[in-house]
Amino acid sequence: MPTLDWLDRQAAFSTANKTATHVLRPHAAGHVFGDAAAARDNLLIQGDNLQALKALLPFYRGQVKCIFIDPPYNTKSAFEHYDDNLEHSQWLSMMLPRLQVLRDLLREDGSIWVTIDDNEGHYLKVMMDEVFGRKRFIATIVWQSRYSRSSDTAISISHNFIHCYAQNPDNWKLTRNRLQRTSAQEKQFSNPDNDPRGPWRAIPWDAPNIRANLSYPIITAKGSVRHPPPGRCWSRTEPQWLDMVSNGKAYFGKNGDGAPSFKQYLDDAPPIVPNTWWSHDEAGHTDESKKEIQALFGTDSTFGTPKPERLLQRIIHIATNPGDLVLDSFLGSGTTAAVAHKMGRRWIGIEMGEHATTHCTPRLQKVIDGEQGGISAAVGWQGGGGFQLLQLGAPLFDEQGDIHPEVRFADLAAFIWMRETGTALPVQAASGPLPLLGVHEGTAYYLLFNGILGDRRPASGNVLTTAVLQALNELCGHDGPKVIYGEACRLGDARLKAEGISFKQLPHAVPR
Repeated sequence: MPTLDWLDRQAAFSTANKTATHVLRPHAAGHVFGDAAAARDNLLIQGDNLQALKALLPFYRGQVKCIFIDPPYNTKSAFEHYDDNLEHSQWLSMMLPRLQVLRDLLREDGSIWVTIDDNEGHYLKVMMDEVFGRKRFIATIVWQSRYSRSSDTAISISHNFIHCYAQNPDNWKLTRNRLQRTSAQEKQFSNPDNDPRGPWRAIPWDAPNIRANLSYPIITAKGSVRHPPPGRCWSRTEPQWLDMVSNGKAYFGKNGDGAPSFKQYLDDAPPIVPNTWWSHDEAGHTDESKKEIQALFGTDSTFGTPKPERLLQRIIHIATNPGDLVLDSFLGSGTTAAVAHKMGRRWIGIEMGEHATTHCTPRLQKVIDGEQGGISAAVGWQGGGGFQLLQLGAPLFDEQGDIHPEVRFADLAAFIWMRETGTALPVQAASGPLPLLGVHEGTAYYLLFNGILGDRRPASGNVLTTAVLQALNELCGHDGPKVIYGEACRLGDARLKAEGISFKQLPHAVPR
């Protein structure tokens, strides 16, 4: 497969692995907004997005249904909130590790959508082919982001691109949602014959290729015999055609003697398949998005490249269902989180700048309060829910390789489970209070750390002794093989072998 080459390409491929995994902690500016129970489902994180994505991996690996990102376009223009003036190679090196971690966060039935323009759009496509695999490419959507023309350019730019990839394209095609018809699209249906079943449109009965079982004669309403056009066949079997005839759906044109077709009634017509051209009247435009921001924050508030809520509504509708998890690691003004919240999706937003607290937090608070801008009326939004505001804490391991003092049981448990199993740690395991993290492919994984046993055994139960092993067997025993992480082990090799235990000493045995 062709690959993209640039300065420091090899170093960029190792950036994600070399980035330390940090813990996530409540933000100093506040923690829970809105309903506390609902807030557990939605996270707003302030911090470097690569570090934040790495912090999410132990808890959300393979859990995100839809990723939308609107990264800096590298347009060599000065944005107030972004340094969008990276050299080409720097931009590619910035994007690659983030895409790698985002790939690992996607669910098996998930998809990723990335907006971009002509400056880096085609390079990004090649990079995403390499990161996700060309077979996972779904389409590049052309979004008509502007409806007016600019007179100061050779050719006025009217569009942005949206690259879409899915983890499993064949299954995703079957499970993604279709779009509701617009009023303009409904005008394709009419009722010239006053059919009591309402408006309809004629769908041709022929199809490409030649198949013997689909090449039967058809008698028109006036008695003529019709055969498939040259090089084609009928689209369905003869019994299916006769069923159309008996149900009054067969149609041969105004004169009753034309090519066979059938009536598709508006009431029976399925939602439409998304296509790659998204006009501004269907998906919004940049002027609309700027007005949305000004309505939220005042006319003096500007943001370089906000996206309209209707654009995010369209993507989230196609890619998710209520309750699914949506992630945006370039959250910007908070549009993705706001739209996901209004549509009943769980969400995670990451923003490194001050506007995580000056823009995103107040905007999402307004959403909770029931603000009526953007898509609110269209989806019947009246407010509710909540979210957590988090920030990056210490790395799991300090410069000497020791576990950082700020690390808690849930932080280390999720990291170890992910490294051992390649999956996200179940929520109940991360919260304790048992040292059993779970059973994966027949092996049980235990962590003795931070006094999880809560007693007076050596090092608060962090050392594997006979008494601690007995407690483990009584509290959360397992008949098969066991992997136990702890500060030290006082059992001999023979005892460990007899008990089916593989002991791994903290912190040095933790796979990084």
